[in-house]
Amino acid sequence: MEEYKEKILNGTAASNELRASLKPRIAKLGEKGVVPGLVTILVGDDPASKIYVSYKHKGCKALGINSYERVMPAETKENELIEIVKEYNVDEKVHGILVQSPVPKHIDMEKIIACIDPSKDVDGFHP
Repeated sequence: MEEYKEKILNGTAASNELRASLKPRIAKLGEKGVVPGLVTILVGDDPASKIYVSYKHKGCKALGINSYERVMPAETKENELIEIVKEYNVDEKVHGILVQSPVPKHIDMEKIIACIDPSKDVDGFHP
């Protein structure tokens, strides 16, 4: 049996390496006239979620990815959110969809995740 060895990961270094590997891939897409696009959908005003989403947009900007932010009031109905997700599923400018959680309690996040086109599911939560 192989012995387990502890390894401490450096998150900053891993992130920097990943970003560096993405830049040439994004540039190749740009040569073909494709600029990747990410949409974030934030329902409500959770402070931590606002910060997290802002980091996503900052990262997109640094990489040359278009980013779109959709902020919805906490009172947004589940069916309204589903329709918005469906609109982004067919939007050719949007290649990734991130519905930020937590969402308000009256919205079933599993239903929302199931609506996201699996090829655009940034978090990889689609069943």
